Amino acid sequence: MNDSDEGAGRAARSKRADARRNQETLLDAAASIFVASGVEAPVRDIAAKAGVGVGTIYRHFPTRADLIIAVYRHQVEACAEAGPVLLASSATPHAALGQWINLFVDFLVTKHGLAAVLQSDNAGFETLHAYFLDRLVPVCTQLLDAAVDAGEIRSDVAAIQLMRGVGNLCIGAEHNPDYDARRLVELLIAGLRLPPG
Repeated sequence: MNDSDEGAGRAARSKRADARRNQETLLDAAASIFVASGVEAPVRDIAAKAGVGVGTIYRHFPTRADLIIAVYRHQVEACAEAGPVLLASSATPHAALGQWINLFVDFLVTKHGLAAVLQSDNAGFETLHAYFLDRLVPVCTQLLDAAVDAGEIRSDVAAIQLMRGVGNLCIGAEHNPDYDARRLVELLIAGLRLPPG
């Protein structure tokens, strides 16, 4: 391979990395706007937050459904990737589990408005729930198993049960300012602890 081929290869990799970063910035901006204003927020608001033109969004995501699906997948991936990182960097497995559950709550809250959209006829939405479970249940299982192995929590709770319980505690939280879902989730996670003995 000559120097010009190597230079072209580096330039192409750099361009792909830039494109990936730009898309992540756009998806983060869309997620933020969806939390604040729901999934029907104007595309121009998302474009402004991302620092791009509206045309850039439509070039990447021709329909609102495409954008919503991409945001959802982006958030699932971020939540999935955080599990092992938290397990490696936290003081204890139980602490890692608590931090990850906080991220999961953030994810559930960011889904604000998605439930209604997911009921639509769009075929792209049909596989999202399975994708969500395929990516996040194993991560939650890994965190639970580590905390069980460390003797920190009880061993009779499956990841899917815990995630469903957290999800149920988050339902309706955005409509009632007196309801603190995060506080109840903290109590749920604290309740997993084994009594000292």
